Amino acid sequence: MTPSGTTRYDAIVVGGGHNGLVAAAYLAKAGLRTVVCEARHVVGGAAVTEQPFGPDFKVTSLSYVVSLMPPRLVNDLRLVEHGYHVFPQGPYFVPREDGRFFQLPDDRRERYEAVEKWSAPDAEAMRRYDDWLDDLAGVLSPLLDEIPPKLGSRKPADVVEQLKLVRRLKDIDTRRAVEVTRLFTLSIADLLEDYFVDDAIKGVLSVSGVIGTWAGPRSSGTAYVMAHHHVGDIGGGQIGAWGFPRGGMGGVTSALASSARSFGVEIRTSAPVAHISTSGGSVTGVVLDSGEELTAPIVVSTTHPAIAFLRLVDRTALPPDFVSDIERWKSRSGTVKVNLALDTLPTFASHPSYDPQIHGGTIVLAETMDDVENAFQDAVAGRPSVRPFADICIPSVFDDSLAPPGKHVMSMFTQWVPHEWSAEPHVDDINAHADRVIARMEAVAPGFTKSILHRQVIGPHQMEHEYGLVGGNIFHGELSSSQLFHTRPAAGYADLRTPIRGLYQAGSATHGGGGVTGIPGHNVVRQIFKDRKQNAWRAKIGVARQH
Repeated sequence: MTPSGTTRYDAIVVGGGHNGLVAAAYLAKAGLRTVVCEARHVVGGAAVTEQPFGPDFKVTSLSYVVSLMPPRLVNDLRLVEHGYHVFPQGPYFVPREDGRFFQLPDDRRERYEAVEKWSAPDAEAMRRYDDWLDDLAGVLSPLLDEIPPKLGSRKPADVVEQLKLVRRLKDIDTRRAVEVTRLFTLSIADLLEDYFVDDAIKGVLSVSGVIGTWAGPRSSGTAYVMAHHHVGDIGGGQIGAWGFPRGGMGGVTSALASSARSFGVEIRTSAPVAHISTSGGSVTGVVLDSGEELTAPIVVSTTHPAIAFLRLVDRTALPPDFVSDIERWKSRSGTVKVNLALDTLPTFASHPSYDPQIHGGTIVLAETMDDVENAFQDAVAGRPSVRPFADICIPSVFDDSLAPPGKHVMSMFTQWVPHEWSAEPHVDDINAHADRVIARMEAVAPGFTKSILHRQVIGPHQMEHEYGLVGGNIFHGELSSSQLFHTRPAAGYADLRTPIRGLYQAGSATHGGGGVTGIPGHNVVRQIFKDRKQNAWRAKIGVARQH
């Protein structure tokens, strides 16, 4: 304790989601006395396992699969030693109401054979599409780890960083430059229609372009959203792989929390931050809702930008253009999460036998691309989707820690309801939306409804007010061409710094966020120590000049 009665730390992390825990672990590993302040009673943010149905079932409430987390980070923080384990997720399976099904196996040879049986003209197109994605993923994947430079700045240090970026892009020739531009600007519909003719194939492939996003497949920029999901890696070197963490998504953050504590991090839950304190343009610490004051020369905020900079920080301490950028930050969604406890696995009319590649894969309720687009257009018009699409998984197929023997938990990530519903609960309407999703499942898996033991429905309002996801957006901001790389989340501050010295940002709204990546949490520590090194160098120069 300091003489004034406040508690002194070297670093304070606001928010105990996965990025906050990553940042805290790296800071403490480097020797800084670090504390994490989490508003909820449990760490994890959107990556949390809860028990809404009682002790027998563990449910991943929001975020439901892991990818994009760099193997280097897993190794650095020794997460496997702390219980981190991922079961690879199976391939896409699309049951149809006409009694047929379409499947996209992970194995390339099997996938091309499956496509050829379904739509012969699209088999060769799938090979070309995969090759195109692999090539661009090889170019873009390393950029996911990069701290964006201040593009346009004339300061010598910023110019150096811009030149470093140019060197990293040396493999982008004229053709690739065109293809990257297309990727960032095209809709996923335009991209898929360049390759495929079959509606079912275009439908299932379009889903990864709109998942968690306030945009339909015909919206510009959704091709990049697809690519963002394509460059994931759960550690086995398989590009675009996704998986189920043991224990649900809370298994990821519990491993991160255990790792952080092993390095000396103090984690406080039920400790909401009321205010981030500043003085003379520098951060000085935080004040908790309880009135307790914590001081530190470094504060890392992992909350949504609107929470961090429009609520926790005095706006008069920030430049007007920065505040304007944050005010205009788009966080619309319209997502509804439906979690179910099941008495038995669904039996699909088109594939009645059990198959871990089906029941343990991604079950998609979307028969065509227009099916998905129409669902979005309903919400744009101010009404919930008549036929909502759903991205469904049953992690208990692989993970027996989630449900009693023979029972299962199902995650249904569904879209869309009007994004304005984040302002009000709309309980009856949200439940009616869930009923329509379940009815779609019943149509392809007769008897499914009777197998439901319990259900939990989380709409945009609950996502925002209980979990801190403004607008219900799982990425802390829309993944769109106007909110990427050096624009994420404000001009000149994509490098994880803020206008206040010592105050940094590392939430999912920063570059590398969007999905359970941990990249912002890792990169913010790189930036902190880079700044500390530069400040020490400047101090030495100042002393030398005085002599």
